[in-house]
Amino acid sequence: MVYEQNWDLDSIFAGGSESTTYASYIENLQVDVRTLLTKVSDPANAGVTECAALLTEVQKIASRMRHAGAFVGCLTAQNVKDEQAKLLGGRVRAIGAGFASVLTQLDQNLIDLGDEEWALLLSTPHLKALQFNLEERRRRAKEKMPTAQETLVNDLSVDGYHGWSSLYDTVVGRMTIPILQDGRTAYVSPGQAANMMSSPDRAFRSHVFARWEEAWAKEADFCALALNNLAGYRLSLYRHRKWDDVLYEPLDYNRMEPKTLAAMWSAIDQNKARLVKYLERKKELLGTGLLSWHDVTAPSAEGDGKMSFDQAATFIIEQFRRIDPPMADFTAACFAKRWVEAEDRPGKRPGAFCTTFPEKQESRVFMTFSGTMNNVATLAHELGHAFHQSVMNDLPPMAQQYAMNVAETASTFAEVIVADAAVSQAKSQKEKVLLIEDKLQRAVTLLMNIACRFLFETRFYAERSKGPVSKARLNELMVEAQKEAFANSLDEYHPHFWASKLHFYNTGVPFYNFPYTFGYLFATGVYAQATKEGLSFAPKYVALLRDTGSMKVEDLAMHHLGVDLGEQGFWQAAIDAALSELDEFLALTEGQQP
Repeated sequence: MVYEQNWDLDSIFAGGSESTTYASYIENLQVDVRTLLTKVSDPANAGVTECAALLTEVQKIASRMRHAGAFVGCLTAQNVKDEQAKLLGGRVRAIGAGFASVLTQLDQNLIDLGDEEWALLLSTPHLKALQFNLEERRRRAKEKMPTAQETLVNDLSVDGYHGWSSLYDTVVGRMTIPILQDGRTAYVSPGQAANMMSSPDRAFRSHVFARWEEAWAKEADFCALALNNLAGYRLSLYRHRKWDDVLYEPLDYNRMEPKTLAAMWSAIDQNKARLVKYLERKKELLGTGLLSWHDVTAPSAEGDGKMSFDQAATFIIEQFRRIDPPMADFTAACFAKRWVEAEDRPGKRPGAFCTTFPEKQESRVFMTFSGTMNNVATLAHELGHAFHQSVMNDLPPMAQQYAMNVAETASTFAEVIVADAAVSQAKSQKEKVLLIEDKLQRAVTLLMNIACRFLFETRFYAERSKGPVSKARLNELMVEAQKEAFANSLDEYHPHFWASKLHFYNTGVPFYNFPYTFGYLFATGVYAQATKEGLSFAPKYVALLRDTGSMKVEDLAMHHLGVDLGEQGFWQAAIDAALSELDEFLALTEGQQP
């Protein structure tokens, strides 16, 4: 083994959840946040010069908050039963509430500046790079409640809003799913069970899916309680802020116009028939006459496409080098420095993520690697996130705050590089078919599965505005959304998907769904440009990534790609590129027997 599959967290804070260094770090952070709150609340510090100095201090504290949160996030992901890590997470959230109050008071100070004072502040030399971010911050502050009320919200959210999210994490952490395999029953984590549903053995896959549904049904009471209270909190807050559209915050957070979102979904709706063709062929290839939810992301036949972790790492580095050598060098360093946690073992949380430690200018990638090509794509995806952050490390912290939709640009770009390379290097027709299918499955996930999440969440909020929604009704809403998003092309759906999907319980980003689809299609357009221009595109790509924290997405696309995101033309071209191998797949599998 060349590359280790366990990340190095000791270089950040030695000792894990028992780290005395980390304990001191967050203790000092709490003291400094309280001190900063006193300072920012002092009327004597509300002038232009004082605000400029405070903005520097606030950014430093913001980096430390991110650093502290990233560490505890890694601890709880690598071991969902780490009780001390959970306690530390609560402590960090409490400090975060205090820092949120700092930001709320700072925002009030910015609002209180007159027009001439505001212009003077923006002209301050060390703040010139933050003009977009400061203008955005001031505008958003004007749309919220008075400072005292927003401060109270920050304090109450720790044990209220974020507390419900923590309850969900506790539920997932205690779950084990009994899976019968090779005549023995194994009790696996949700993350392991999710990987098992990629098995080429449909009978086994069906068994895992049935146990998966049963396991989440048992926890549905807790999940429904958490989901209802999270949504109720948001709706109440929106009402007091006089925001009458539940999509206002997620669109504003993603620096995105409603017209852009509408154009994207409209283009997808007009192309669903193409995706249904793939799903119908998949049903034929499975030879069962049925297509279940668990079949959609599983291979239609068993292949020899497994990779070891070392092979995957080497393959990813090699493919990145074809497009962007600095990206390849950075990725090689990620593996060499043990920035990746990929071991397939019990006790890990499901899913994958990339997080950043600003104080060290390092990232960490988390996933569970079992050797599938889908795992390889996921690994490349998360490393793309890490590269994105690396090219922004020298920018002011406030200018590094890019939204989720553009955050998916570099990750999806990286994933497409690897997927295209795998197809082009296929050693047989069978392998090529399976690799193209993997790409088509990705398209189905981003254009149909994510769509069903968006439809579900939109309709759930509409019903939740009238009162709590029962778990039975949540199941109904989920299946209705799945049927619409998949154009009634499946024979079996996933009623408890609302419970099993972590993203519905995220308190950091509302509507944790449509940005994935945006990022997928936007990155597809960026990749098309990269393949057209070759290595000369690499510096342009970095320039685009560096601007993701200081532009609205429509301006970003026009400035760097010359396209209008409010028109369907861009989205149609991106969908065409994403589905460019569909006809080849249909031709290669014509008349193929299961």
